[in-house]
Amino acid sequence: MPWRMSFLAVIVLSVVLTSAQAAEPVPTNGDFSGLIEIGGGRKLYLECAGAGTPIVILEAGLRNRGDIWSVKPDVGAAVVPEVAAFIRVCAYDRPGTTLGADQFSRSDPVPQPRTAADAVADLHALLGAAAIPPPYVLAGHSTGGLIARLYASTYPKEVVGLVLVDAIPEGVQAAMTPEQWTVYNRLLLTDLPTELASYKDLETIDFDVSFDQMRAASKATPFTPIPLIVISKGKPFALPPGLPDWLPATLEQAWTKGQNELAQLLPNTPHRIATKSSHYVQIEGPQLVIDAIRQVVEAARAEKPPRS
Repeated sequence: MPWRMSFLAVIVLSVVLTSAQAAEPVPTNGDFSGLIEIGGGRKLYLECAGAGTPIVILEAGLRNRGDIWSVKPDVGAAVVPEVAAFIRVCAYDRPGTTLGADQFSRSDPVPQPRTAADAVADLHALLGAAAIPPPYVLAGHSTGGLIARLYASTYPKEVVGLVLVDAIPEGVQAAMTPEQWTVYNRLLLTDLPTELASYKDLETIDFDVSFDQMRAASKATPFTPIPLIVISKGKPFALPPGLPDWLPATLEQAWTKGQNELAQLLPNTPHRIATKSSHYVQIEGPQLVIDAIRQVVEAARAEKPPRS
């Protein structure tokens, strides 16, 4: 779900990382931000902070830049600086993402639409080019959760933990009729928001193909037993006006079903409901996300599942 841009007017950015133009290896500790050449003449923008392993990789939601994880909430602290206090953490901009109507992706643009597999290939190339070695704990919000899961299925030896933050589940498609899914996908996932109509490189994800990629990967490579925590929103989506009357309730029901299915990916997976948050849990309830990342990191180090 794209972040409604009206919220940007009331948030304050937490500036936690220093700027750099990456012409040398990314340091293994301390603050870094800069462009990384990933091949083919393309560069992706990367930010890292903190020290220690396993390294936490943050994957943002649809059309969100990596620094969505550094947004300071009204209450509490932002995710990046808090996580950086106990482990090394990195975030990056996918092409075509934003942090507002005039803060576009700092990574090179690419043709749209793309798929989750395209994003996985980019992330793998980025981590290799930046010499950021596994193991990784992946934390993904919304579309980023789908990308994180597909990365873990594609490169299971690299990933030792997952935190899914109200991740979009392929089950949301299955829980709707084909007609309902088509309308939802077009109105809320594909159509360009009016406030971003001038951004011709805006990210668009082909979810039909991406969900098929996830299903095929899950079938080919059964999910590796690793520490996993699923966090789901507790409040309804903040939806724009003018939608079909049936859509909000149908979406909530399908999303809840899909979240419950994510919590069944591995036995005894903690499933935490962010009772005070809508979709952007990392902004509305960041401590829940911070605590989950810490717990998965500690469980990965101890090679045991996190507690419910």
